[in-house]
Amino acid sequence: MQFDYALIDWSRAQFALTAMYHWIFVPITLGITFIIAIMETIYVKTGNPEWKRITKYWMTLFGINFALGVATGIILEFEFGTNWSNYSWFVGDIFGAPLAIEGIMAFFLESTFIALMFFGWNKLSKRAHLFSTWITAIGTNLSALWILVANGWMQSPVGMGFNPNTARNEMVNFWDVFLSPVAVSKFLHTISSSYTLAALFVIGISAWYLLQKREISLARKSMVVAAVFGLITSLYTAVTGDASAKQVADKQPMKLAAMEGLYQGKEKAGLVAFGVLAPQSNTQKEQFIRDFYMKIEIPNALSLLTYNNPNAFVPGVKDLVEGNKEKGLVSVSDKMVMGKTAIKALADYRNALKAKDSLKAADAKKTLDANFKYFGYGYIENVHQTIPNVALTFYSFHIMIILGFWFIIFFSVILIMIYNNKILHSKLWLRLSIIGIPLAFLASEAGWIVAEVGRQPWVIQDLMPAMAAVSKISTGTVQITFWLFAIVFTALLIAEISIMTKQIKLGPKDGGQ
Repeated sequence: MQFDYALIDWSRAQFALTAMYHWIFVPITLGITFIIAIMETIYVKTGNPEWKRITKYWMTLFGINFALGVATGIILEFEFGTNWSNYSWFVGDIFGAPLAIEGIMAFFLESTFIALMFFGWNKLSKRAHLFSTWITAIGTNLSALWILVANGWMQSPVGMGFNPNTARNEMVNFWDVFLSPVAVSKFLHTISSSYTLAALFVIGISAWYLLQKREISLARKSMVVAAVFGLITSLYTAVTGDASAKQVADKQPMKLAAMEGLYQGKEKAGLVAFGVLAPQSNTQKEQFIRDFYMKIEIPNALSLLTYNNPNAFVPGVKDLVEGNKEKGLVSVSDKMVMGKTAIKALADYRNALKAKDSLKAADAKKTLDANFKYFGYGYIENVHQTIPNVALTFYSFHIMIILGFWFIIFFSVILIMIYNNKILHSKLWLRLSIIGIPLAFLASEAGWIVAEVGRQPWVIQDLMPAMAAVSKISTGTVQITFWLFAIVFTALLIAEISIMTKQIKLGPKDGGQ
């Protein structure tokens, strides 16, 4: 098989560009809607018009962000058809289902009630408007649920069966797809981290007002709600991150090895708290070995966190590529043989059907079923293609982890300072609060880099690599659209920052009407 690797790389780059820009807008939307709903609930309970004013202010910032998030999200879904048509054909019957549900149920729910939330203040009762706000928050998160179910399925395909007559995967059990442990972990970890980002966003803007000695009441009240919300969600993010890491260890051990820079598997594996990877050797003999310039390691912690056993064996890159019979690990070379056998068996089956040779078709089907588990390896040309970018995955993972723990400390300190009435007098922590906004986005984007770069080359784990999923279009076309998208998305981002900054400087409207 001949692959155009320039086309593959540009198609991946275009999708990554779209996804990363889209994710700038999404986490604020997921989290700030619940913060707004909490603020409005306080208003309805207390009747204090100041809380209505606060709610409407943050609702304005949410509206600016929501509009741009929708635009990038639509383009992202279209790219499955334009750049990844082979993927869409191979698994469209499964992957399309959660996306369709997201559009039919979640998006329509969200778009209906968002109108009531923005324009229903003087037309609905307090409780009816509050209901609309909560439904909007739930709707935005339901959208995320179905998209993350689809992504989780790509990371660990379940609830499916392969139909050799159509050469497509078909859904066998919807609930296996929906309740996949990988999908559940991914959803909970992603939304909880988004809630943390939204809390940091609210605290950062509130801190700016306090530094400017403006809107003191709004800023303090907003900080209290956001800090409590952020502390709870950041702690929960750590819990869901642990659950997600266990799923990665089970379903995607190569990703785990990249996350920890673990080249040689070991028992009693330590967790790298901080490390600097040394350059990788170019010699064939040492391709699977890489050292650290320096590292701070917690003994036995990786074995304990991933397998609940401090003495457990954690496979490294070398074990996963070359195999380890003692630990029951099949080598990539053997998987490639089985994958090519599966691809040939599929061709033999379809040819036998055309020739109406039922006996030969049955034999080919049996061979296909026996080797289908590693179908995607049949497209791999070199064992090194199954190794993701270890350095990028490793550093992204550790940036995410370090910042995650910092956010827990940060929220705790902010709450203590608010309780002791010291927050107004601490320029250091107010400035750190503002810096927390870009740090939150850095951690969020780093998490997605770990999730997506760490599973390369797989579009569908073990079943379809990127080279088999890409559309047969010209590389030049993808290059042109890449740069067009880069210009448009950058312009949208600049527009959002400009509009958002202008709105923040203007501040909330006077009164709660």
